[in-house]
Parts: sequence; C-alpha cells; structure tokens
Amino acid sequence: MADGARDAGRRWAAERDFWRRVAEQLGTALLVIDTDGRIVAVNRAAERLLDRAAPALRGADAHDLLHRGPDGGRIPRDRCLLLQALDRGTEAHGDGDCYLRGDGGLTSVSWSASPLADDGVPRGIALLFADSATGTGTDRGAPRERAAYTSALEDLNERLTLVAKITDVLGQTLETDEALARLGRLLVPRLADWAAVDLLTGGSGQEVHRVAVTGPAGRDATREGWRGPLPTTGAAALTQPARVLNGGEPVLRGLEETAEETAEERAEETAVETAEETDSPLAAVHHDFLRTVGATSALTVPLGAQRQVTGALTLVRTNPAHPFDSGDLDVVGDIGRRVGLLIDNARRFGRQRAVAEAMQRNLLTPLPRPGSMRLAARYQPAPAGSQVGGDWYDAFALRDGALALVIGDVVGHDLTAAGGMAQLRGVLRSLAWDRAEPPGAIVDRLDDAMPAVTTVSMATLVFARVEGPDTGPWTLRWTSAGHPPPLLLTPDSGARFLEAGQGLLLGARLGAGGHRPDATVPLPPGSTLLLYTDGLVEVPGSDLDTGLGRLRRNALAYTHEPLDTLCDRLLARTPPGSTDDIALLALRLPTP
Repeated sequence: MADGARDAGRRWAAERDFWRRVAEQLGTALLVIDTDGRIVAVNRAAERLLDRAAPALRGADAHDLLHRGPDGGRIPRDRCLLLQALDRGTEAHGDGDCYLRGDGGLTSVSWSASPLADDGVPRGIALLFADSATGTGTDRGAPRERAAYTSALEDLNERLTLVAKITDVLGQTLETDEALARLGRLLVPRLADWAAVDLLTGGSGQEVHRVAVTGPAGRDATREGWRGPLPTTGAAALTQPARVLNGGEPVLRGLEETAEETAEERAEETAVETAEETDSPLAAVHHDFLRTVGATSALTVPLGAQRQVTGALTLVRTNPAHPFDSGDLDVVGDIGRRVGLLIDNARRFGRQRAVAEAMQRNLLTPLPRPGSMRLAARYQPAPAGSQVGGDWYDAFALRDGALALVIGDVVGHDLTAAGGMAQLRGVLRSLAWDRAEPPGAIVDRLDDAMPAVTTVSMATLVFARVEGPDTGPWTLRWTSAGHPPPLLLTPDSGARFLEAGQGLLLGARLGAGGHRPDATVPLPPGSTLLLYTDGLVEVPGSDLDTGLGRLRRNALAYTHEPLDTLCDRLLARTPPGSTDDIALLALRLPTP
C-alpha cells in the first residue's frame, strides 16, 4: 500500500474518539477498519460477541486476528471477501464466515461492510456483523431486516464522513464569514433543511448576532430578515439557543404532531412550552423562525466547548417522517465543537493580523515632497495567513541633496520580521546620511553591521539615489541586493527593467575585498520609476518571468494615469493566489 494512503489512514484513525461515541449507540456489533486492515474502533456489542476487550482489538489486523475456516485454520488473505472489498472500496456481504473468539471458540457470523471515504479519499471500511446461528448482535434473518441493516450502515457512513469533510473544508479558511457559508452548504440539504448560526459578540459576550441562515434552494434568508442582532441572552432564558449559549448541553426537540394528537392539541402544548420558557425576546424570535420555516424537528448545539462557547448552531427538519434522533445530536454536537474551535482560531488570527498590520503601517513613514518630483507608495498585506511584516519602502532626502529610494523585504512574515524591518531601515538611513557614498558601498556597510545591530538574518533590497537639480536633468544610481529589478516607464511608452547593479542579498557576507556593484541610468523628464517587492510579481504556480511580463504590460496600460491611480491599478490587477504582502514605491519626474 502506498505511503500516502497509509498516512491518510492514520490521520483518519486519529478521529477514533468520535467514531467510538457513534459506535456505542449501535446495538449491532461494529468494527471500523482502516485502509491497512487494522481495527481502529469497536463497540460493546462487538466486544461481547467476540469475547474480546476493545484494547485487545484496536490496532490489530482484523483478518489475522479474527478470520478462520470452519476447522479453525487461517484463511489466505487473497480469499477474504472483506479484504477484497477494502482494496476496491466497495460494499460486501457474507454469511457463515467464522470468527475466532477470545475464549478460543469459533462463532459463525453474517456480516455487511460499507466503505468509508473523506472527500473521495478512501479511509477504510465499517463492518457490521452478527452471530448467524443465534441472531446475536442483530437480527438479519428476513430480507426486509437485511435492507434496514444496510440502510443503517449507509447512514452511519454518511454521518461519519460528513464530520471529516466539514473539518477539512472549514480548515481551508481563516475567514469566519466564508467558513460559516461553507458550513451551511455542507449541512443543507445533506443533514438538515435549514441551518442557523448565532455568534456571541461584544466585550460582555452577551450580545448575539444571527450571522448565517441557510435554507433550501430558492429561499433567500436575507430577504426573510433573519440575520442580524438578536435579543440578549439572560441567564434565566430557557429557549434552545439561550440555554446553549449560556453553557448548557445540546438540545433536541421534536415539534411534529404525533398520531395520537390533533393539531389543536399540539398547538396548545406548544403554547404552554413557550410560556414556560419565559417571555424572553430571544425565545420569541427563535420560535418565529421555527414556525416560519415549518420546523417539525430541531436541535441546537454549542459552537465550542462548554467553557469556551462562541455561539450556537441550530438545525431544522421540516419532514415529520424524518425527525432528528440522538445519533444526529451526537454528530452535530461534534461538528459544533470543531466549528467553535475554528471560529475561535479565526478570531485570534484576526486580532493578531490587525496588530501586525497596524504595526507594519505605523513603521512605514510618510513620504517626503521632493520639489517638483512626485512620490506615491502602497502597502498591501497578504490575503491569507499571518504573512504581515517583512516588506517595506522608504524615501528620504540625503545630506548632499539627492533623494534616497528604498524597497526591501526581510525574510519572514510575522511580527518578528516587522521588527527586523524597522531595525534595518533605521540603520540604512543612518549610514546613507553619514557619508555621500555610492549606493553599493552603503549597502556593503549595512551588510557588515546587520548581524551586530539587527535581528535580521537575511533580506533583499534596492537602494537608489536620484541625483540632479529640481529642474533636471536627473540620474538614477542604484544597487540591488538580490531584489527584483526596478521598472522604468518613459513618456514615449517605453518600459524596461533595470537589471544592472545586481549583487548578493543581505546576509550573504561578501567578506574582505568584496563589494556590491552600482549602476546608473538617466531619467528622462516625465518618466516613472517603480520599485516593488516580489508579492507583486510572484504567484504560486507561475514563474518570475511571467510575473514580470504581467507587471510591464499593466504598467504600460496605466503609465499616463496619475501616479496614485497607477499604483492602485497595479495592486488591483494582482492575480488571485498571491500569498505574500506587497510594498510598492513610485517616483514620477516632472515634464518641462
């Protein structure tokens, strides 16, 4: 078996605590077997039938441990129908096979197996079995009972794979709104007809917002007006969401009419129940929601654990023939715990990201106003993850009247990188002001000082000087420490990358006698110079040349636009999939 499949089986087996809880609800003997053929979950009915304790079963090869011939001899693996079904990922049934009990005896079993998968990836097989002679474990004698048995197995498979799929899908985003939208699409109509999510907000934690409602296709929950702030949850409120939001247990409630009572009798009972749940405004809103969607069965579970509840998930069914049961409550309760953890992580990520982004922006100083020249700059944090902090730009006047331009990228994307960037920028400013040296010499000194006065291990940058009087002519003198080349746009619709002046990145330590190259180029009146970090040109799955070509085309398309418009358009045309932050610095020279 391939290593990837084996690893997938082990990851799936790590979910066994949940599988055990579901298995315990069945009176039928159940074994859950992974893709290696090893037992990862077993219920009490199976322990009794096999006369083996669960710890002795879990981790064992199911075929080697249990499967025997009528004489007690081992069965070759290539003759085992269960193993064949496991390899093919198909259903299988058997009758009259012998399993070895813990006391050394044999028991003849009838069995049915159904494959388990997570988003199309095989995870193993669920095996239901019974003593074929006595019916112990389940009664499968009649064809109709066999059909019910198979249906129950399929339902179990569906419930188990749903939890794994939700965990996988929601784990792909740290945006709360997107996660809840995905959750609704997974639950409706697969498990429920309606789903509503209420989140605790505000400093006190007692403000409640219904942030998501998902219903059948064609029903627009937004126009129904169900989303938005809800009445506060007093500790005494007893309605389903209030009890759950205040740390209570999951609630399962059947609202359907029974065969023995009339609709009028049921209405009277509902009125009494509503009155007993207090006159809280939240209760009224919740009951109005259930009544409007035609609920016949509803359950509400907390999002998160009891000590850290972030909200509540309510699921509704409208078909009286298919009410929720305790098995559904267990499955949805497990989903709620996982979703609550994801929401808590998303909120923490949001707070961390806000701090990092604010710190980054505060470290980027305002641009100077160098006479008739114009400057513009942009900083855009990465769209996902905590990738904030490594990119920066800077511009400042030098002692000899030249204008210094800097674009740089510290290795790392976190608060540490942001702090290192601030250190590096400060040292570079001091060195550039101290001596009127060529850019290469200044960056050499920065490289030498970096390990002693900063926490930065590695970085790239372009350091440039714009030389010349306010009315021109102007010359650009620069050096590059492993950074993408500047782009020069000229008034005659020319565009070229300034690839000269390339040297090793900071942290490479040139050593004694080494020095970085400088390059010079005249800057025509009306020209535009773009300095940028690699987030503007690098996208996963695409090479650097493609990104540079895209930047050149986009820049030419907007080269005659105002400088701020040019910068905004370049950021807006960054292709989806970028995982890095972006810094952009633009200089435009006046036209005589």
